[in-house]
Amino acid sequence: MSTTQSDRLRGLLEPLVAARGLDLEEIEMSRAGKRRMLRIIVDSDEGVELDACAELSREVSDKLDETDVMGEDEYVLEVSSPGADRPLTEHRHYVRAIGRLVKFQLSAEGDKAAGELVARILDVDDEGMDLEVPGVKGRKATARRIAFTDIAKARVEIEFNRKDKKEEEA
Repeated sequence: MSTTQSDRLRGLLEPLVAARGLDLEEIEMSRAGKRRMLRIIVDSDEGVELDACAELSREVSDKLDETDVMGEDEYVLEVSSPGADRPLTEHRHYVRAIGRLVKFQLSAEGDKAAGELVARILDVDDEGMDLEVPGVKGRKATARRIAFTDIAKARVEIEFNRKDKKEEEA
């Protein structure tokens, strides 16, 4: 997708998405043969329900039909929330991941070695975050602080056996 088309789409769609209290995370355009796919990824601090995606999809479709931003060719429109395994790239992504287990790829800077770290996010501020690094082989978890500048990549780890906080309190 050309930068101009991407910018026009973002300018057209951001107000619609924001009016529903959502963040426009990504706009993807792909082509498979003659078919084009326009995928719009939205999110919020509370997550996004299927009904909200369906309502937004209808609204976006109407708005795109009113304009020439997609040109004359047919396309398929998909409005969805990001997958659980999407990369964490924005400050708000880390805030939304508080309490979750995250795999970090750390960058080498100065005397700090690059490497991998899996830890639970406890708190996030403007400079970085406080983490709880799980203990290995019966050892206690340890606290650690990392700065955003030390992170090369980060992605939420899917936990199938983690108890919900409500279950733990009961």
